[in-house]
Amino acid sequence: MAPVLVGTEDTRLVVLRGNSASGKSSVAAGLREKFGRGLALVGQDNLRRVVLRERDRPGAANVGLIDTVARYALDAGYHVVLEGILYAGHYGEMLGQLRADHRGPTHGYYLHVPFEETVARHATKPIANEVGETQLRDWYRELDLLPNGVEIVIDADSALTETVDRIMLDTGLAGLPALEH
Repeated sequence: MAPVLVGTEDTRLVVLRGNSASGKSSVAAGLREKFGRGLALVGQDNLRRVVLRERDRPGAANVGLIDTVARYALDAGYHVVLEGILYAGHYGEMLGQLRADHRGPTHGYYLHVPFEETVARHATKPIANEVGETQLRDWYRELDLLPNGVEIVIDADSALTETVDRIMLDTGLAGLPALEH
C-alpha cells in the first residue's frame, strides 16, 4: 500500500514525548503562545482521557484518533505539536508512519526528567491527589526513546523558556509568520 502523504513541504510536525510531569504540555503551550494562530496542539491526554475516556494500552482507539487528528490538521495547513507520554511500544509504529508520511519537516523531542524530579513536579499538578507515587512508578519509563535516533533528548535542567526557544529555532517556527486560520 502506498503511503498517504500529509501536510505540505511547509508544515512542521513537532512530537514532544516524555514521562508524566516532564513539561510536555507546558512546552506545547509555550510554542503556541510564541507562534500564534496556525499551530495545532494535539494532546494525547485530551484525546485519550477526555474525548475517549480510555486506558493507555497497545492498540487502543486513541492511537488512531491521535494519528487522524494530527493528519487532519497538517492537511488543513496547520503546524502540529503532538504531545504526550506516547510510550514507544504503544505509539511508536503510528508515530513512525506519521513521520514518514509528513511532507514537511518533522522534529522529535524527548523531555527527560529523572523519576525523583517527576514525583516532585507531579505534586504540583491538579491530579496529584488522584495519582500517587506508586502509580507514577508504574507509568515511568526511563528514556523510552523511539528507534533510529529521531528524537533530541532535552534534560530537566533546560528551563521552560530555553526549551521553547530551542524548539522554535530548531524547527524553523521562529522564522515563520502566524497563519490566518
